[in-house]
Amino acid sequence: MTGSPLIRALDRGAVAFIFVLVAIGIAVPLLNLLLPPSSPWHVPTYLVALWGKYVCYAILALSIDLIWGYCGILSLGHGAFFALGGYAMGMYLMRQIGTRGVYADPIRPDFMVFLNWPELPVYWYGFNYFAYAALMVLLVPGLLAFVFGWFAFRSRVTGVYLSIITQALTFALTLAFFRNNFGFGGNNGLTDFKDILGFNVQAQSTRAALFAISVAALIIGFFICRTIVASKLGMVLVSIRDAEARTRFLGYRVESYKLFVFTLSACMAGVAGALYVPQVGIINPSEFAPGNSIEAVIWVAVGGRGTLIGAVLGAVIVNYGKTTFTSGVLAPYWLFVLGSLFVLVTLLLPRGIVGTWRHMWQKHRERQDAIASAHAAADAEAAPKPAE
Repeated sequence: MTGSPLIRALDRGAVAFIFVLVAIGIAVPLLNLLLPPSSPWHVPTYLVALWGKYVCYAILALSIDLIWGYCGILSLGHGAFFALGGYAMGMYLMRQIGTRGVYADPIRPDFMVFLNWPELPVYWYGFNYFAYAALMVLLVPGLLAFVFGWFAFRSRVTGVYLSIITQALTFALTLAFFRNNFGFGGNNGLTDFKDILGFNVQAQSTRAALFAISVAALIIGFFICRTIVASKLGMVLVSIRDAEARTRFLGYRVESYKLFVFTLSACMAGVAGALYVPQVGIINPSEFAPGNSIEAVIWVAVGGRGTLIGAVLGAVIVNYGKTTFTSGVLAPYWLFVLGSLFVLVTLLLPRGIVGTWRHMWQKHRERQDAIASAHAAADAEAAPKPAE
């Protein structure tokens, strides 16, 4: 490969995918804000919020595909980083309520007044500033992933053992955040948000802006991942995935590479959670549930592991199916459908949707090249030879 990683990252498929995302990020808010509700092209506000949630899930799936599809790290606890980013944004939104809460306390959130907390805990300080909250969205998940990865990767924990440990991590955080004395709202979590940066979080224009920002974050995350996997760093990550012992034997510090990509992936998941919270209006300990992390892995498997685009499509497709199945008489059967989908994809489409399509297209191109070579050879033999 030649050229810089930035140029290699923007191949034809990546550019087309980014253009599609840009078109969606511009068209959906405009169709929501400019067209009257009577227009058949009008996008209702509730759909803008729903699609914004899908985009946040897509960022989470992208972060998982970066470590699982290209480095072989199967994390069953990435929902924890997603939830931590969501809680950081939720704490900022709670501080913006002020005297408009039920108990009209200018400092303490309503749940702290209800639970008779005498004062605001010190770890809530600074969350009345958006810049501080944005920093915590990246710092808290990133720091946890760095510390966790430092011990796990240096101890050479790999495979199913690492997956189990990540699942135990998110389960421990679930139990911790359920406690009322932990200072994060207990079982009810954080909700009843009013403003974000001075704008009404329920307003139609704010919903449209949050959707556009989420799409922009997805584009940035996709570009970062593409740049990494198209660089020499990405080649090392793939070699770690395919032959970790051999890569270590060649002199590469495998632990450092895995730690870097795992921490970056956690930061991306935190950003996804931070964008998710103002669009859904609540964050509670259920977001830490291990089942959510496992479901996110299924999104990546369905779309295609190691493709990036497939992770995004898988997140959207599976969550659209979840919305459809859980909103009617089919709601009790959604988990059966999800499990069956994972089994079928594993058995029939092990490369996922995008991976299978790419494999079929590559085989088709190889057949076409072989046919063209055969025709060229036949024409060369049939051509008249010059007289001797």
